[in-house]
Amino acid sequence: MLSSTTPKSRVRLPVVAGLFYPKDADGLRKTLRALLAAPGAPPATASPLKALVVPHAGYAYSGAVAAAAYRRLEGAAGAIRHVVLIGPSHRVRMRGLAMPSCDFFATPCGEVPIDDAARRHLRELGLAGISDAPHAAEHSLEVQLPFLQTVLKDFDVLPIAVGQVPGGLVARALEAVWGGRDTLVVVSSDLSHYHTHSEAVELDGMTTRSILARRSDLSDEQACGAEGINGLMEVARAKALNVELVDQRTSAETAGDNSRVVGYGSYVLFDG
Repeated sequence: MLSSTTPKSRVRLPVVAGLFYPKDADGLRKTLRALLAAPGAPPATASPLKALVVPHAGYAYSGAVAAAAYRRLEGAAGAIRHVVLIGPSHRVRMRGLAMPSCDFFATPCGEVPIDDAARRHLRELGLAGISDAPHAAEHSLEVQLPFLQTVLKDFDVLPIAVGQVPGGLVARALEAVWGGRDTLVVVSSDLSHYHTHSEAVELDGMTTRSILARRSDLSDEQACGAEGINGLMEVARAKALNVELVDQRTSAETAGDNSRVVGYGSYVLFDG
């Protein structure tokens, strides 16, 4: 993170602060501390994490599910210096992968520099383009940054908005910026949408079984970030990564009713 003296013309300012999470820095940090301090199951492995799949609704709805995965990064603050952050483009219909042109992404917790070297590399390979429109009002990437700022402290980020693309393109892009243990991949995705709670539990259970099996054929009905998950699973198979379910719930179990819910799941990937 850099100081507030950074020229604002090159900063993508937060757009869902006050809507998806607290707008003031002190309130946001308090919320994050509470979410990350909640008790959870002990990790099944001591291996360093390589990737996360986490939900992106308002913190009141999916924050606890996301925090369960982010807690697993405890102790990684000095080791992880680069984050590849992938999420669906909800508001702008597009084809391909889009990276922003700005130099920093901001949240109430501060500013995170963009990994320009990785951005230039993907662009030179023809795997992703530069477009600010998909990022301008997109929440799926923004809501992950305060968690990352809390658990990692100093890092840069490569935000990638995913449009209508095959999972294979996402996999190729991930391979190109995969890096070593200093690079973390975060795929932002919710699960099923607007079913009853009981229907969502059944549908999301099937989706989780597919993810744990590292399948790469999820549909948009199963996950709004299906293309990002599918691309990650292709790479996970090739690199023999293990996948572990950390938490799975619906909005009925966090902050909603039973009749029209959204499903949330968090998963971690690590070397076998």
